[in-house]
Amino acid sequence: MNEHKPEESLKIENIVASAKVTDSLDLPSLASQLKDAEYNKKRFPGVVLRMQDPKIAALVFGSGKVVLTGAKSIDSLSRGLQILGDQLRALNIDIPENLTYKIQNIVTSADLGTPINLNKIAVGFNLDKIEYEPEQFPGLVYRLDDPKVVVLLFGSGKLIITGGKQPEDARRAVRRILSELSSLGLI
Repeated sequence: MNEHKPEESLKIENIVASAKVTDSLDLPSLASQLKDAEYNKKRFPGVVLRMQDPKIAALVFGSGKVVLTGAKSIDSLSRGLQILGDQLRALNIDIPENLTYKIQNIVTSADLGTPINLNKIAVGFNLDKIEYEPEQFPGLVYRLDDPKVVVLLFGSGKLIITGGKQPEDARRAVRRILSELSSLGLI
């Protein structure tokens, strides 16, 4: 393989996290007071707040729960939650100073740097861990147990890793796939 290092191509595409900011929120009141808030109860049961820096959407529910999506780093996720907390505190809502979140999913992309033969991989890999139906979807779906992620492999050598709970999960998944492909003589 050339000097391309797939682990260096890892790029977080999206982080989804949840947080509980308070016990309950008055969504119509929130939507009317927050700039750029979207609230249409018929279409979605929460207030949607789109931040520009960092570029994150916060889905705020009446239960006081929040889902943050669109973050490209752990740092931007933390900043987004802090900004949301500050906006709610400015409306005199009792919000804890140190908000915490739980990561639900990290989607990461990577590039092996070389095309791969998905048919040979489908034959070589553990069959109960993969799905490959090229007529349905152009990628091979590979479910790993450790780390517990799903990897989509494409013939171009591009990968999408989803289901991770921490950035290191994607790195470990790429190392494991490289190791398995090498041991089968497929890269």
